[in-house]
Amino acid sequence: MVRREETNNSLTPDVLSKEYQFIADAMLGRLARWLRFLGFDTLYYPDIPDSDLVRIAREQNRVILTRDTRLVKIKALKDSYVLISSNDSFRQFIELLEKLQLKQFNLFSRCVSCNGQLAKISDKSEIKDAVPEFISLNYHIFSRCRSCGRIFWEGSHPKRFREKLDKIIRLSAGDLT
Repeated sequence: MVRREETNNSLTPDVLSKEYQFIADAMLGRLARWLRFLGFDTLYYPDIPDSDLVRIAREQNRVILTRDTRLVKIKALKDSYVLISSNDSFRQFIELLEKLQLKQFNLFSRCVSCNGQLAKISDKSEIKDAVPEFISLNYHIFSRCRSCGRIFWEGSHPKRFREKLDKIIRLSAGDLT
């Protein structure tokens, strides 16, 4: 379980080694996408009522990510949440990295749309008709979401994401160079 200590806004050491599963409230959709890019199992439903959010978190042992101070006052939550204070999605991401001391990632292993696991496609002929011809001819590494079937390839998005992630980790570590 995740717990913020009221005195210093940090997490207890016993949660740092845990493999996290998250559920993000309606205010944190972009943060949910970032976490999926990093390989974290992160549920996100933009219109979910708080009662369902809490129920799913408890049933699936997920950490709730929220900006809602009213939500964290629900006794059923106990210590299974992280209250995010920033309005900016980039800062939210840095805040979560720092609070949970996240350093180990499994990049591009989850679908950013549905949170399903991605499977490598070994034979390009499998996706030839599913992607534009230009993509099929110019890219060689493909994955398919096991849940929704969406196809992903190693294009410019992953490269830009890696660059942004490197910047975030440097900022989080206090390296402003």
